[in-house]
Amino acid sequence: MGVAVGMDALSERAAMMRESVQKSQTISDGIVSILGSFDHRLSALETAMRPTQIRTHSIRRAHENIDKTLKAAEVILAQFDLYRQAEGKVLRGPHEDLESYLESIDQLRGNIRFFSSNKSFKSNDGVVNHANNLLAKAISKLEEEFKQLLSSYSKPVEPDRLFDGLPNSLRPSSGSPGNQADSSIKALSNNHSEHQNSNLETAVYTPPTLIPPRVLPLLHDLAQQMVQAGHQQQLLKIYRDARSSVFEESLRKLGVEKLSKDDVQKMQWEVLEAKIGNWIHFMRIAVKLLFAGERKVCDQIFQGFDSLSDQCFAEVTASSVSVLLSFGEAIARSKRSPEKLFVLLDMYEIMRELHSEIETIFKGKACTEIRESALGLTKRLAQTAQETFGDFEEAVEKDATKTAVSDGTVHPLTSYVINYVKFLFDYQSTLKQLFQEFENEKGTNSQLASVTMRIMQALQTNLDGKSKQYKDPALTHLFLMNNIHYMVRSVRRSEAKDLLGDDWVQRHRRIVQQHANQYKRNAWAKVFSDPIE
Repeated sequence: MGVAVGMDALSERAAMMRESVQKSQTISDGIVSILGSFDHRLSALETAMRPTQIRTHSIRRAHENIDKTLKAAEVILAQFDLYRQAEGKVLRGPHEDLESYLESIDQLRGNIRFFSSNKSFKSNDGVVNHANNLLAKAISKLEEEFKQLLSSYSKPVEPDRLFDGLPNSLRPSSGSPGNQADSSIKALSNNHSEHQNSNLETAVYTPPTLIPPRVLPLLHDLAQQMVQAGHQQQLLKIYRDARSSVFEESLRKLGVEKLSKDDVQKMQWEVLEAKIGNWIHFMRIAVKLLFAGERKVCDQIFQGFDSLSDQCFAEVTASSVSVLLSFGEAIARSKRSPEKLFVLLDMYEIMRELHSEIETIFKGKACTEIRESALGLTKRLAQTAQETFGDFEEAVEKDATKTAVSDGTVHPLTSYVINYVKFLFDYQSTLKQLFQEFENEKGTNSQLASVTMRIMQALQTNLDGKSKQYKDPALTHLFLMNNIHYMVRSVRRSEAKDLLGDDWVQRHRRIVQQHANQYKRNAWAKVFSDPIE
């Protein structure tokens, strides 16, 4: 019975579940039907809305295109506005406001770049042509401004200003007449000493201000614009024409003359000697003051354009350098004579002194010829000086002066040669340098000693010949005794002793003693041979 009750309860529950499932199915079918109706309506609504969406998208695209076009137009209009501003400044010229004028040129270049790259603008070719024409006009006015500015501040340097830049030891005395200070220059060149030369090498030189410092940046900015426009050759010509004539006039005022080899050959020695002394001074002033000052000007105006700076400097200075070096060449190539040796050494000294500065100031490829010309003159002077040594030695040995010294005392040739040799020792360092130009295998001291010994031997050979002019043997020995004694005494009292050595001194003292003994023997023999009246 219990089982039957259980079965009935399960049947009732199963019936209830079937009823619930049927209701859920009915509800699901209703929902599906409703959703299907919504889908149909939404599809119809989407179909109805599509034209509106298309129009809205088109309107949005149109607005975007309009915005882009307006922005592009604004950029183009801004470029046109910049062009008009630049045009106004160019027409007014650079003289009133150079900085603003240079800005307008940069604006024009920007215009040209903009329209050249913006090919979508239909009229860009015409605009670019107009801008290029205006830029060419602007650069032309810049050239005129550069030329006018450079010319107005390019003035010859007066000698007094140059002398102010010299060390005190080289400045002419205030009482020297004229503007060349000839007397002071001559005194300096004649009073040569190794000590003085060493002081000159360490002396301070102050190049003059050739163009006011405030003007140099303006000239630099103008030059920079011209270079960017491709006008280097015009710039070079303007600079050369303005500066070279001024440079030459500065040297002319100082006293530099253009002399040919023929002019030099015709001059009397006293006149030529003075001009050589002046030339040495002019070389110092030109290199250490004028050329150094012009180098600074070039480097500042053409800063950033080294090759152009070198070329401008070379062309401005070439003529002046040529005038100075040609005089030195004329001296080096003129007829050699013993008295020229010391001025040749002076000239060689100054070229050696200036060598490093010439190499520095005349730097760059454009100045190669100038550097080589200066070095060539230095070597030519050294060669001529060395050849003059040989001439002097030969002249001493072959001197045929008939001047007789009746009492057997010192002959003029002896005192001349000894003074000549003593004076050579003021040039010891110069002579050592000179010998190095040609011979490196020997020590320079031994070369100088060898030259000195040969000159002394040449003198002694000549004195032997002159001694034979005496008919009296006693006077022959007296003459040789006096002259060789003079040689020995002079050597012992000078720097020649260190060079020739004690052996030379002792050997020649013995020769003096020998002649003294021979003189006594011959003199007394004559006394004993004379009959007593």
